[in-house]
Amino acid sequence: MSKLIERERGVIVAADVSEIEMLRKLVEQTCQVEGISGYKVGLELVLTHGLPKVVSSIREYTNLPIIYDHQKGATDIPEMGEKFAKVCKQAGVEAVILFPFGGQETEINWIKACRKVGLTVLVGAHMTQPKFLASEEGFISDEAPEKIFRIAVEKGVKDFVVPGNKPEYVERYRELFEKILGVDNFTLYAPGFISQGGNISETGKVAGRRWHAIVGGAIYKATHPKKAAEEITQQIK
Repeated sequence: MSKLIERERGVIVAADVSEIEMLRKLVEQTCQVEGISGYKVGLELVLTHGLPKVVSSIREYTNLPIIYDHQKGATDIPEMGEKFAKVCKQAGVEAVILFPFGGQETEINWIKACRKVGLTVLVGAHMTQPKFLASEEGFISDEAPEKIFRIAVEKGVKDFVVPGNKPEYVERYRELFEKILGVDNFTLYAPGFISQGGNISETGKVAGRRWHAIVGGAIYKATHPKKAAEEITQQIK
């Protein structure tokens, strides 16, 4: 399977807006900015308007990759993977984000189902909020993210979501992927910037050659989204 994004570094716009017209305006103003590498859509738009409508609205302006973030996909039973994959493929997205906290069998089945229909799978395992891991008073064991990532690699995944506002973990996971996949033979995608405290330049120092920052409110809430996109893409260069 070819790379989802050929560009080594860029910014993916998290289009967490509520209305289709807001989405259209956002895409129209940002899709030609050098360094914008795709769009991520999630629950608010999709639950309100449907994934096919969201995809077609973006396609009015650009052919940049569209990533669907199910927030959080691959936590249901294994058999739901095929249904999920079919819906996403028919809607026209190129990629999906999975956070497979539902166990090994669910992770394997959902990855397999999505790849079977030609979707690029981005696997995440460590979220950006505080108190996420058990050692931080969270619910997820400290060993779980690495185990999830290793299973994903075994199933052919080379695209991974890492917590951009936790650069020490970005570095740790990058080193893990380099060890098992080889240097620059994978791509990282990192949310958690600006409003969540992450610094794009700082994360860029440890993220490796191929990575994309996922940025939402700092662009779509800006008075001039195009200008904001231009300024943010400069940081990742």
